[in-house]
Amino acid sequence: MQHDKVLILDFGSQYTQLIARRVRELNIYSEIHPFNKIPNNIDDYKAVVLSGSPQSVRGDDALHPNLSEIRGKKPLLAVCYGAQYLAHFSGGNVAPSNTREYGRANLSYVKKDEPFFEDISEGSQVWMSHSDTIKTLPTHGELLASTHDVQNAAYKINGETTYAIQFHPEVYHSTDGKQLLENFLVNIAGINPDWTPDSFVDETVDALQQQIGKDKVVLGLSGGVDSSVAAMLLHKAIGKNLYCVFVNNGLLRKNEFQDVLKQYEGMGLNVKGVDASARFLDALAGESDPERKRKAIGRVFIEVFDDEAHLIEDVKWLAQGTIYPDVIESVSATGGPSATIKSHHNVGGLPDFMKLKIVEPLKALFKDEVRRVGASMDMDKALLGRHPFPGPGLAIRILGDITAEKVRILQEVDAVFINGLKEWGLYDKVWQAGAILLPVNSVGVMGDERTYEKCVALRAVESTDGMTADWVNLPYEFLQKTSNDIINKVKGVNRVVYDISSKPPATIEWE
Repeated sequence: MQHDKVLILDFGSQYTQLIARRVRELNIYSEIHPFNKIPNNIDDYKAVVLSGSPQSVRGDDALHPNLSEIRGKKPLLAVCYGAQYLAHFSGGNVAPSNTREYGRANLSYVKKDEPFFEDISEGSQVWMSHSDTIKTLPTHGELLASTHDVQNAAYKINGETTYAIQFHPEVYHSTDGKQLLENFLVNIAGINPDWTPDSFVDETVDALQQQIGKDKVVLGLSGGVDSSVAAMLLHKAIGKNLYCVFVNNGLLRKNEFQDVLKQYEGMGLNVKGVDASARFLDALAGESDPERKRKAIGRVFIEVFDDEAHLIEDVKWLAQGTIYPDVIESVSATGGPSATIKSHHNVGGLPDFMKLKIVEPLKALFKDEVRRVGASMDMDKALLGRHPFPGPGLAIRILGDITAEKVRILQEVDAVFINGLKEWGLYDKVWQAGAILLPVNSVGVMGDERTYEKCVALRAVESTDGMTADWVNLPYEFLQKTSNDIINKVKGVNRVVYDISSKPPATIEWE
C-alpha cells in the first residue's frame, strides 16, 4: 500500500523526532532526513517540514538546505530555525531577541479566516525556544499570528504554499499544535491520513519476510514492550525461524528473570533463558563512569548473544527492539547534526567478530506507537502497559560502581516502590518509575542508635514518548508510606528523597 509521505528535514533539533511523532498521530507517514541529504525521490513526498536547530541563521556556521526542488513546488512548513532561515535569506531580517523567548507564550493575534489557523483562536498557548527573532518578514510574507513578545510568530509566503512559525507545534505545551499540523497537512497539503497501526503491522511483516527470507534470527528479549512487540512482528513474519533469548544480566528488577520467562509462556514464542549475571557484574567491577558502564553492558550483551547464536545452526540475523528515542539520543537517526545526549546499549551496530546482520522492526517508532502496534496484534494489555525499563537495567540507576550488595539494595527498594504504585492504583497513571541508589551515605537514627547508610531517590514521570517528561505529583500520603516501608524493610537505607526534575533539562534516568 502506498501512503502519502511527509519529509522532515533535520537541522539538529532534539525535537525533530517529536515532529515526526505528531505527524504520525494524524495517521500520516513521515520520514526524517538530514537537511543536507534531501532524498533524490523528492516527488514521493506530498509535503515538507523544516525543523528547528541549535544553530543561528546569522552565524557563519548557518545550515543551508537546498530548497530549489521544494520552495513553491510542494507545501512547506518551516518551524523555528526553518522560519528564521526563510526570512533571513529571502528578503527579511533576523536579529537577536531583546527578551528571552523560551517557554510558554500565548497568541495575542491570529489572522481571521486563515485556513492555517482554523479552530485555533487568540489566547492559544504555544511553546517558544529560540534566542533570535524575525524582525522583518521575507519578500511576499504575510503576518498570520503574534504573541505579546513575538510580533512575527507565524507567517505565510504569498504565491507559494509555504507557512512558517517561530514556535514549536510538536511540543505538548503548544496546546493546539496537533490541530495546526492537521490544518497544514490535511486541509492545505491534501494528505490522506491512512497510515495506521494495522497497516504498519501488515507492511512490516511483509518487509521482514522479504528482508530475511528463510534465514534464522536470534532476538534478545527484555520482558519490556519494545522487544516483545518486535518479537511478535518477527514471529508473524518468520515463525519458527525466530529464536528468542532472555538474558539475566544481574541488573533486572527483583524476581524479574523468572517472572518474564513465565510471562512469555503461551505467546507461541521460542524463548530460552540465559543467566549471565556473573559475567555482567565482572565486566562492571570497579567501573563508575556512566558511559563506560553502558558500553560495557552493550559489549557483554553482544558477547552473550554471539555465544547463543553459535548454538543455533546457520543463524544470520540479530533482532533488536530499538526505537526512535534510543537512536536520537545516541546519534541522529539519519546522520544529521543532532547532538549526542547519551549512548544506548543497543545502538551503534555490531563488532567485526560477530557475523550477524541487524534487523530492527521498530526503529522508526516511538513508545506509544509501539504500544498501539502491539494492541493491534491483540497482545496482553498488562505487558503493553508495562513501564519502560532501561536496557542497561539497574546499572544506570546505581550511581558509581556496581556491586552485588548495591544491586540487592536497589532491587528491594524498587520492589517496594513499584508494588506500592500498583497497590495505590497509581501505576497506570505514571509513564515510568524507578529508584536510584545515590553514591552517598547519610546520618540517621534507628532505635536510638546512629546509622550511616545509603540514600535513595524515587523518580516517577509522565510522558508519551520519552523525549520530554514531567515529574508526577504523587500523593504525599503515598510518598510518606513508601519512604517508611523502604527504610523499615530494606537494610542499608536510611533516607529517601523524591526527584522533581523535568526533561528537559534533566533526563529521565540519572545516568
